[in-house]
Amino acid sequence: MPSTKQYGTAGPANEAIGGIPTIHYLDFASRGRGQVVRLLWEDAGIAYTDVRYSFEEYPDYKKTTIAEKNPTTNVPVVEINGKILTQSYAMLRHFARQLGEYDGTTEEEKYWADAMCDIAVDWRTQFVNAFFHPQKEETYPQHQQTERVRFLTAFETHLTRHELSLPGPYVLGTTVTYADLVLYQVLHDENLTQEGMAGLQDYPRLKQLADAVERRPNVKAFRESERYLG
Repeated sequence: MPSTKQYGTAGPANEAIGGIPTIHYLDFASRGRGQVVRLLWEDAGIAYTDVRYSFEEYPDYKKTTIAEKNPTTNVPVVEINGKILTQSYAMLRHFARQLGEYDGTTEEEKYWADAMCDIAVDWRTQFVNAFFHPQKEETYPQHQQTERVRFLTAFETHLTRHELSLPGPYVLGTTVTYADLVLYQVLHDENLTQEGMAGLQDYPRLKQLADAVERRPNVKAFRESERYLG
């Protein structure tokens, strides 16, 4: 049976998004596309219900429970106030608009947050393809030496050259956005934020961003709690 746990106390942020959301996702520690949705909720102070499916039981639930909620049978799936939300990055933008934060204020800022998110999504696709490949022992080391370096270099360049990112520490300077959380989660899932961010020593601007995300009060409390699974 999936595990179901409720976290937090409903407050103004829950009112802004229309209730207490329930997320359906794999029991994949604190990793993956579902985790970045949780990360935004935690940072925003949103209470939520967390339903986790083990990898062993998920194929059966994918054909039934998940298929009933999402025709593509992909997770995460979020239920809130009688509505079903799918596609994790569309969810993040949706919640950002409802909250009135996390995606900038001007059209230029919104574009830049979206663009940086899309680059991170491209990176995650390459990472997942290599990490879950049947020949992972060959494909993932190759990814680490090629595509990962390409994306790390691209992000470091964007963050140190684009006028909106220059002030730091976030994509939009001092204002955190959903794009920062998406990028942080990819860095985490690639094991670049562990061990004192050793994997980011050659990318100081990316390290600054990841440090800033982890130092956010609600994110820090989350990472130090039993809710955070590493």
